Amino acid sequence: MGEAFKPISNTRENSFFGLLKFYGRTLLDFQFLTIYQSVSKILPYFKGKVLDIGCGQSPYRFLLKKNETQYFGIDIIDAEKFNYSNPDIVHFNGEDIPYEENCFDHVVCTEVLEHVEKYQYLVDEMYRVMKKGASGIITVPFSARYHYIPWDFFRYTPSSLKKIFSKFSEVNIVPRGSEVTVIGNKVIVLFFQNLLPKNKWLVPFIPIWILFLPFLIFIVLIAHLSLLFGLGSQNDPLGYTIIVNK
Repeated sequence: MGEAFKPISNTRENSFFGLLKFYGRTLLDFQFLTIYQSVSKILPYFKGKVLDIGCGQSPYRFLLKKNETQYFGIDIIDAEKFNYSNPDIVHFNGEDIPYEENCFDHVVCTEVLEHVEKYQYLVDEMYRVMKKGASGIITVPFSARYHYIPWDFFRYTPSSLKKIFSKFSEVNIVPRGSEVTVIGNKVIVLFFQNLLPKNKWLVPFIPIWILFLPFLIFIVLIAHLSLLFGLGSQNDPLGYTIIVNK
């Protein structure tokens, strides 16, 4: 089974158009927006050694202060299958983090655990390499399509996340968005899938989808308002951000 709509790289390029693409994406991609909102509130305050687990192309490294942090990124050798190429990282087997215990002041792990079969083992490894008092930020999707097929295994509830991270002294699980945000995100994906169809027989329907553009703009506005004012139920979010302390 292949992917008709593959995930888009979230790496920020420092060119004008690269920055325009990165920040412009926050208007339409609510998964990306809510993850970025989560990490941008925390990463700038990190100090010391920071481990980025499953880092891909290190898309949020720019949020760390260079003069106050040491960055260490790790990812699996097969990360290139996800179209990620990063010469500045250490490769590992996806389970055993290749550093000694009590080594890092902070850990970052964004949208990785759903791709890990032995997720508890990796979280325990995360705990092992963190110093006493160290903190971390982890994000996982909840309402998200089957992606990076076939390396997409799990969706986690707050109940399961509490158990998975139970070794930590503090665990704060924060939902990202609500069902209102989820609906908005799904409508946007549906719109662009049909506006840029891969099947030729769907091309004649493109003008019909263009007519729905005012409706799309309305949906995008409602979705942003749902984040701004907390509209909807937090029991059906886009995903969760987990903030931990050892």
